Amino acid sequence: MPTPRIGLIIGSLRAGSFNRQLAGAVQALAGDRFVFEEIGIADLPLYDQDDDADFPAAGLRFKQQVEACDALLFVTPEYSRSIPGVLKNAIDIGSRPGGSNSFGGKRAGVIGTSPGAHGTVSAQQHLRNVLAAVDVAVLPQPEIAIQYREGQIDAGGTITDERLRRRLQSFLDRYEAWLAA
Repeated sequence: MPTPRIGLIIGSLRAGSFNRQLAGAVQALAGDRFVFEEIGIADLPLYDQDDDADFPAAGLRFKQQVEACDALLFVTPEYSRSIPGVLKNAIDIGSRPGGSNSFGGKRAGVIGTSPGAHGTVSAQQHLRNVLAAVDVAVLPQPEIAIQYREGQIDAGGTITDERLRRRLQSFLDRYEAWLAA
């Protein structure tokens, strides 16, 4: 069986994003089990149905990258107890125009980190609702909503917190088995 190609969608635009750090650490921890390809969302225009007849080039690129992947991994922060607007916009673009949903039938994992006491619990629940609406099956367990703490992941992307490393390893094991089933 070929190595699954995972589209990595990071819901934060900030260069020093905690979720970008988490995504890098997860990629390193996964080793050669997956081939990760980041699918960027920073250059996507705001979705406007008036553009459906002449879909923006950045939107077409995003859709093609989603379609080329075997599965997806969303890594999201929590903003105001929900997902960032840029992430919702990306999902809207990927599922439009009507009849050309690039997400349809995909499988996905959802993880995230945020400094708040509950990590990204609310954001992940909202993201799961949105993904269900665009026909994406999401790995139900384990849920990985991490309260960000300085030093959990070092500057080189190594997970230094053993408990966090075990949780993420468990997630990757389950994700891999679920994708293979």
